Amino acid sequence: MSLIADLGPDSRAKALAAMGSDEVDVLVVGGGVVGAGVALDAVSRGLTTALVEQRDFASGTSSRSSKLVHGGLRYLEMLDFGLVREALEERGLLLTRLAPHLVRPVPFLYPLHHTWERPYVGAGLLLYDGLAMAGKYDMGVPKHKHLFRRQVARMAPDLRTDRLTGAIRYYDCQVDDARLVMNIARTAAQYGAHVASRTKVTGFLREGERVVGVRARDLENDVELTVRAKVVINAAGVWTDEIQDLVGGRGALRVEASKGIHLVVPRDRIRSEAGVITKTEKSVLFVIPWGRHWIIGTTDTPWDLDLAHPAASRADIDYVLGHVNTLLKDPLDHDDVEGVYAGLRPLLKGEEEATSKISREHTVVAPVPGLVLIAGGKLTTYRVMAKDAVDVAAEALDGGVRPSITDRVPLLGAHGFETRTNQRATLARTFGLHLARVDHLLGRYGGMIDEVLDLLTDRPELAEPLIHAEDYLAGEVVYAVTHEGARHLDDVLTRRTRISIETFDRGVLAAPQVAELMAEALGWDQGRIDEEVDHYLRRVEAERQSQEKLTDQEADEARVQAPEGPWAV
Repeated sequence: MSLIADLGPDSRAKALAAMGSDEVDVLVVGGGVVGAGVALDAVSRGLTTALVEQRDFASGTSSRSSKLVHGGLRYLEMLDFGLVREALEERGLLLTRLAPHLVRPVPFLYPLHHTWERPYVGAGLLLYDGLAMAGKYDMGVPKHKHLFRRQVARMAPDLRTDRLTGAIRYYDCQVDDARLVMNIARTAAQYGAHVASRTKVTGFLREGERVVGVRARDLENDVELTVRAKVVINAAGVWTDEIQDLVGGRGALRVEASKGIHLVVPRDRIRSEAGVITKTEKSVLFVIPWGRHWIIGTTDTPWDLDLAHPAASRADIDYVLGHVNTLLKDPLDHDDVEGVYAGLRPLLKGEEEATSKISREHTVVAPVPGLVLIAGGKLTTYRVMAKDAVDVAAEALDGGVRPSITDRVPLLGAHGFETRTNQRATLARTFGLHLARVDHLLGRYGGMIDEVLDLLTDRPELAEPLIHAEDYLAGEVVYAVTHEGARHLDDVLTRRTRISIETFDRGVLAAPQVAELMAEALGWDQGRIDEEVDHYLRRVEAERQSQEKLTDQEADEARVQAPEGPWAV
């Protein structure tokens, strides 16, 4: 078997042909972080594996998170110690072994407004650090430190310290969530999984009560296909109920969508050496360092409208701005907001519980023979969720299935990352790049930086920054197509890069150049280029209009006015 480490333009057609011709052991439905994790877990156990995703990889929840790999401080207050311990173990594993190129520590300040908070919050953070230290992989994350008002003022000059007694600095980790998903999916493909985006499950194949596969549609070519599988694992997140409807409406799981919105503002609008975390009456407020930006969020409210395109309303934006401004000397306003994104958390539904109080622990069930459903959980614990899902699926497979080994399977880019990081100055001189540019590439591609640099060597013009999005090189757009499965303009602007939220114009000015760069690899003519650009620009305008509406209903109505291309769902 040839191991393919990329998801280039031809790989999707080959994957669909392979999964349509031979029965697989495991078929995964859903290309978010859990689905990609399930595919990697299954294929690394020696099971023949396929994965289908109806849109782009990580296009739902898994690209719209707070981008944190963390234990979850608020779950300590809910006495959910098991979840926190498990998440901290996974945090350490990702940081030190699985994805050191993507995951990095980041400092946070927890402001203290009252003297009684210091022992209370301090005890919680002492327990938090203690649970992390008890794990096997707690390396590289500094422990918490108590700060007094004067120290806080030096560290974060733009925070209001007049009403603070001090703060506690602690560390968690962050990750580009969409890149994490892409690397997991590519790693699964490297080990033989058949992986295809833009493929929608339309029904299940049944033999009696047993599920033996799915009917699906290739949305790129409008072609129907069937995929036979010994076990189907549904990892569709907030779409779990829709999948259950396809199998006969057997509601083995009740999943509730909770909307969280985030704002992106320039880094220079808040002078601080650390992020900030504080509680609100409904959720938790994060101010998270993100390159030359801050990500500020989040909300936590029920959502029962369009699952594909959750809309941020003006009321949501005002809520976040209102809360962050209580911390700042110089308040932010709408003109400071570069980007806005909204995501849906798939929460296991509790009786009469507010979504912000529902536990994030996951559940795996097998409602009918041949079908496994998994829901709940959080980004940090995706690997544990995947392991549990495949463990349940293994019960339906003939013969012994080996135990999970994904705690020992580094993701693509992890190998060679440390060596190439030590050689960063040499790489900068050799390829004529600024050292900061090499660091940017290492933080996105890790040991796979050589694949990107090879592109720049073959085509020197690709070493130039994008004209209207200078943080990214032209070569990164081409690489997104040739190696990372990008098939449409919004795949690149929204997920392979973060241009859509990191520029004030939401990527509008960069769109034509990015489309031109994609066109050569994908065989687009000028008509298709124009169509892709027009579709993207009109979606951006629809999002802007939704963010002027006060209510979720009004925002959703404005958001769905956006045109859907023939490839969209």
